[in-house]
Amino acid sequence: MIGRLAGKLLEKQPPQLLVDVKGIGYELEAPMSTFYQLPAVGEAVILHTHMVVREDAQLLYAFYSQSERQLFRDLIKINGVGPKLALTILSGVTAEEFTRCVMENDAKALTALPGVGKKTAERLIVELRDRLAKNADAVLPSAGSVAGLKVDSNPVSDAVSALTSLGYKAQEASQMVRAVETEGLTTEAIIKTALKGMVK
Repeated sequence: MIGRLAGKLLEKQPPQLLVDVKGIGYELEAPMSTFYQLPAVGEAVILHTHMVVREDAQLLYAFYSQSERQLFRDLIKINGVGPKLALTILSGVTAEEFTRCVMENDAKALTALPGVGKKTAERLIVELRDRLAKNADAVLPSAGSVAGLKVDSNPVSDAVSALTSLGYKAQEASQMVRAVETEGLTTEAIIKTALKGMVK
């Protein structure tokens, strides 16, 4: 299997890339999240890859970060989600945003992605929640730091993420925070209040 490529970027026309590695041109498909981070044509590039072998083709998918590739691999394990839909999902949302949606049971946000209906969104949440929760520290920014997200810092979301990193399941963490009157509270205050509620 080919897991990584380092070479010169020859072409980039979404969703396809052409990378020269010591005289061999590799054709790859990549999500838009990767295209946004690519260097200019002619420059050096390092990509993490995933290879799919079918009866009629051998396809190579490229990702700028290992977290993107891992999410792609998690997605294609879900019944009804193939490589094409997985690329579409990663093109419409960052790995951080997707993880947050799953951990907060936000099916509505997921159905806004092309090709994702209500049933698929619910399946993604149910089947990926625990798996993504284990990797939350690596994927999600720390509480109060959301540089990788397209949304502003949200004390409630940050509290849920922090509780998950403490070992609580995502659904349990969400329920703990929902039980707290969060208006006007900081992330730290929400966490402390939620933990006190668990001790009662």
